[in-house]
Amino acid sequence: MKVTAIIPAAGMGTRMGTDRPKQLIELDGQPILAHTLQAFDDCDSVEDVILVVSKDIFGFCSQHILPRFHKVDKVVFGGEKRQDSVFRGLKAARDDTEIVVIHDGSRPFITPEQITCSIDLCGKTRAVVTAMPVKDTVKSVANGLVERTLDRSGLWLTQTPQTFCFALIWKAYRKAYQEGYYATDDSALVERLGTKVAVLTGSYQNIKITTLEDLAVAQVILEDKKRKEHKASP
Repeated sequence: MKVTAIIPAAGMGTRMGTDRPKQLIELDGQPILAHTLQAFDDCDSVEDVILVVSKDIFGFCSQHILPRFHKVDKVVFGGEKRQDSVFRGLKAARDDTEIVVIHDGSRPFITPEQITCSIDLCGKTRAVVTAMPVKDTVKSVANGLVERTLDRSGLWLTQTPQTFCFALIWKAYRKAYQEGYYATDDSALVERLGTKVAVLTGSYQNIKITTLEDLAVAQVILEDKKRKEHKASP
């Protein structure tokens, strides 16, 4: 079973307020993107990786990141929006690709085990989204006023990886572009086809680093992981 990962990392990260794209900000001495790619390099279930980046950071990635990760098979330029970038990644996939794993480049705490679980479930269901139950009370708000309180028991926070049979996600993307439809995640495009998407429980540590506050949380998570690894080592 040929499995390809697509890593969209073309965003500029303007909310971070730094002089470099968020995926190149260092975490424990290496770019956030490098942490993400390492998980896929270490995952035996993934055969190759397509990295989607902006033209502005292509040179940096080619020189400092790509030589370290042998599974990165192709690097393509991203589009205006995330959906455009992923679509370009899908177009670059090899003809024999059967399953596609799509994962945000700025989610560095994904693990090889979680990636493999997503792939295994996709083999049974054709479409998988990683997600976590909402912990806080959620309000529906309009014009600064609460309209109603939502029942959080059925609400989940969507993460990546999101994993699909290639033929299915390709059909979903083609339909979306033919109709000029944009969504905030890949699974929403598959849902439009009337296909059920399975939910795989992820991790609250699988955060997407978007703001400086996220970066601070990421540093705490990393330090906690290092402490646990140190205690587990003989």
